[in-house]
Amino acid sequence: MTKLSVNINKIATLRNARGHNRPDLLQAARDCERFGAQGITVHPRPDERHIRYQDVRDLKAVVTTELNVEGNPTPDFLALVHEVRPEQVTLVPDAPDAITSNAGWNTVQHQDYLRQVVADLKSMGCRVSIFLDPVAELVRAAATTGTDRIELYTEDYARYYHAGPEAALRPYHEAALLAQDLGLGLNAGHDLDLDNLAYLHQHLPGLQEVSIGHALICDALYLGLENTIQLYRRQLKPIK
Repeated sequence: MTKLSVNINKIATLRNARGHNRPDLLQAARDCERFGAQGITVHPRPDERHIRYQDVRDLKAVVTTELNVEGNPTPDFLALVHEVRPEQVTLVPDAPDAITSNAGWNTVQHQDYLRQVVADLKSMGCRVSIFLDPVAELVRAAATTGTDRIELYTEDYARYYHAGPEAALRPYHEAALLAQDLGLGLNAGHDLDLDNLAYLHQHLPGLQEVSIGHALICDALYLGLENTIQLYRRQLKPIK
């Protein structure tokens, strides 16, 4: 079964807008799990414009499914992960001023560095995933870093989905098959929503987890958080 991990960055953004604790991020995480989320994802950035480092510490104590911490493995980020030891760490090469993640790793160019980081994280018992574009060369190079999984960056799939789902998914399908051959686990995320998620799930072999935040929280404004999480879970029903 493909698991749904809910990214709660946008809930933190709303909280930070007023400088108090409304909405309560920890309660939101508890509620997401109670409503059916199978994991909680956060992506702390150096400026703490949404998720704060202290949030990650606090969430570790309340999340009962899986805590997935995404980020660029800077010294501060790695120190945080060493302290918190989440179930999964997703390595994302975003610049400090990036509005959101906008590219995967060049696993060929950064091979030696990623090997060191992956080995360090795995020594703490964390599962490691590398954020990646669906390019065969990059998937092969990711496999030699020792990572457990890759997370396919699905912005292009979402962008071209309505013009033709099959064509939009083709490079991701090929990357997924290659990942299976190489013994890599498979996650996916970025711009997935209620329109495009079911097709991705039905046609991407070996998909273990999707991480969804922005679209899910936007839908929750109209549909309610509990209903929205259930709707997303329905898109991930096992294929018969």
